Amino acid sequence: MNSTDFQEFWSLVVEVWTNGFLGIDIGQIIIALAIFLFFILIRNLFTRIILNRIEKFASRTETTLDDTIVDALQNPVRFIPVVLGIFLATSYLELSEEVQVFATSLNKSLIAFTIFWALYRIAEPLSALFDRVDNVLTVSMIQWLSKAIKVSFALLGAATILEIWGIQVGPLIAGLGLFGVAVALGAQDLFKNLIAGLFIIGERRFNPGDWVLVKGVVEGTVEEIGFRTTTIRQFDKAPVYVPNAKLSDNAVTNFSRMTHRRIKWVIGLEYGSTAKQLNAVRDGIESYLSSNKDYVQPEETTSFVRIDQFSDSSIDVLLYCFTHTTNWLEWLEIKEKLLLEIKQLVEDAGTGFAFPSRSLYLEAIGDELEVAPLHIEANTKNESK
Repeated sequence: MNSTDFQEFWSLVVEVWTNGFLGIDIGQIIIALAIFLFFILIRNLFTRIILNRIEKFASRTETTLDDTIVDALQNPVRFIPVVLGIFLATSYLELSEEVQVFATSLNKSLIAFTIFWALYRIAEPLSALFDRVDNVLTVSMIQWLSKAIKVSFALLGAATILEIWGIQVGPLIAGLGLFGVAVALGAQDLFKNLIAGLFIIGERRFNPGDWVLVKGVVEGTVEEIGFRTTTIRQFDKAPVYVPNAKLSDNAVTNFSRMTHRRIKWVIGLEYGSTAKQLNAVRDGIESYLSSNKDYVQPEETTSFVRIDQFSDSSIDVLLYCFTHTTNWLEWLEIKEKLLLEIKQLVEDAGTGFAFPSRSLYLEAIGDELEVAPLHIEANTKNESK
């Protein structure tokens, strides 16, 4: 190998080194990669320094809103060194005009992505501001607004990036019109449930945490009102995902909005009870209700105790009253005390509770052919609820 051949080989090496990839000097590519890797390595340090400064500033304020915003911004802030690394690396390279256009679009896209990602992340903490107008907006409305804002930021970010790459969003949407019609026809239930959800929130039928009953569908506590379905957790702790249309079209009983809770009993006393005993039981129950602060008084709402009717096996006393509390466990406790009080009043009056009974009559025919009626009473308890 003579000197001429070596020079030719070296010329080829220099040419390959100079032109490299897409006409870019390989040395520049290596340095550009080193710049990018440097920013990747210092990403944690950069994030820690920036976030520590922001957290110190946020800790001086009384509100916790800025603290939640700082937590939400952690991932977007960690992505900033990556964007800087790519920008400085592409800026260092001597690119052709076409490649430079691509690099510029890439950098703009990354910047737009970071900005809208940050906005998307802080949308949820900022929704706490809506709590200040809770007298106007319900919890469900606030949840829907938070979701709508997040979706809006995601769509705006996608549209911005498409515009950066020269893709016009308007004609694209118009071109998808026919496709959208086809999708809409196939997704009628989806839109029906979405509109039903808007009506549920607008009418304020119920809010998360309410105890509701939809006959033939579900009974339980509302957890979340979504765009398509509402999550209701039954009392056995199993979640049920009910389409919003069913909740909008059917009658919904909201037990959480009861002003009072009702007690309605029919107390059956024995037929052998005297009028004095019946009055004693009735007056005793009335006195107990009027002196107990747990019960709503008759002047506030309908409440009474009356000897009601002669039934097949008992003389019935109708008890109709309301408690102040609507809490189920507290109501059960109050009802238990009332039951024990009625039991004591019946015993003190010297009578008893009746139960379903039958009377059988047998005829005994003696030697003198006289008919002697024999009365036998057979009692059978009714154990059903």
